[in-house]
Amino acid sequence: MIHALVIDDDAIARAYLCLLLHARGDVRVAGEAASLAEGRELIRRAACDLVFADIALAGDSGFDLMADVPAATRVIFVSAHAGFALRAFEVNALDYLVKPFTPARLAAAIARLAPPTVESESRDDEIVHLRDGSRARITRIADICAIEAQENYSRVHLLDGSNVLVRRPLKSWEDVLESSHFMRIHRTGIVNLARIRSYSRDPSGGVALEVQTLAHAM
Repeated sequence: MIHALVIDDDAIARAYLCLLLHARGDVRVAGEAASLAEGRELIRRAACDLVFADIALAGDSGFDLMADVPAATRVIFVSAHAGFALRAFEVNALDYLVKPFTPARLAAAIARLAPPTVESESRDDEIVHLRDGSRARITRIADICAIEAQENYSRVHLLDGSNVLVRRPLKSWEDVLESSHFMRIHRTGIVNLARIRSYSRDPSGGVALEVQTLAHAM
């Protein structure tokens, strides 16, 4: 049984998340909080495996909870905006959910708590067809390094350094790619977590990622 805490100042959003968690059967909501101060107190007194924390907490930031979370406890951030996903990655969050999220997306986030199974590992060897006009390229999912949104298209960046422009919106990729391997870090981009070599923050607070290609690997 997974013991979870839900910290969100929006009562409706908090109730919705708790309802989804109760419906699973394998998650027990050990406590709820509606502010940063309440969240800190809850984390101190309630043992848990997982914390769901909203980014905007009545004028405070959910990121400020990270210092209070025990090392063995993982955090899933939730927000109405996708723009904080890179910072969530930077502080080693388990996942980042953009409201409103579906039960399936929630399930994928919680599944990241468990060690990868043989089945989920094997998905890296699955094949996808990347159709560019009249041509189609066949590649392994593991060889996708990043996907960049371009209106109704997406540009798929591959391990060999090449890229393919396909008529497929970014949202549809989230239904294909395992959330334990890929993360949507911005409204315009998805990255393969295994291909991130490093990241850096610029003076304005933006984060730049360096993604591995065969040129880097050699």
